[in-house]
Amino acid sequence: MRTYTHVVHDLTPVYDEHSRILILGSLPSVKSRGQFFYNHPQNRFWKVLAAVTDHAPLENVEEKKQFLLEHQIALWDVIASCDIIGSSDSSIKNVVANDIGRVLSEAPIRQIFVNGQTAFKLYKKYVLPETGVMPVCLPSTSPANAAWNMEKLTEAWQVIVRES
Repeated sequence: MRTYTHVVHDLTPVYDEHSRILILGSLPSVKSRGQFFYNHPQNRFWKVLAAVTDHAPLENVEEKKQFLLEHQIALWDVIASCDIIGSSDSSIKNVVANDIGRVLSEAPIRQIFVNGQTAFKLYKKYVLPETGVMPVCLPSTSPANAAWNMEKLTEAWQVIVRES
């Protein structure tokens, strides 16, 4: 029987005073915790962002951070801490949200996007009452979202380029 683990988000948000869009996930996967956002090699997040911006593949954390800042993209997650079984979004409980208002007050964010339905549901429940800003929900780049191939994901995620 798998048991719940209490997880505290250990990645700081990436943004600066020029960030115009904010992309929020739910919580880093087991493979990403202590590393960087979307660090699981099967997650398609970085491939999708590179594709929609006509950028070369992003190889390491420093390249990814620089890419985000150059494209005026802020990146963080909805959850500050929770109880979870492995990386299973469906098991998330006892959520404490990150202070998204902090990013909104320090950067000229024009649009918020969430990466998948779990992030969307969590945002609406825990963050929307604080910010009053409704996000745009994009299809999850997780490998668990097998219904969306790279072509469909890239097409859906094009909206971030139009908003930046």
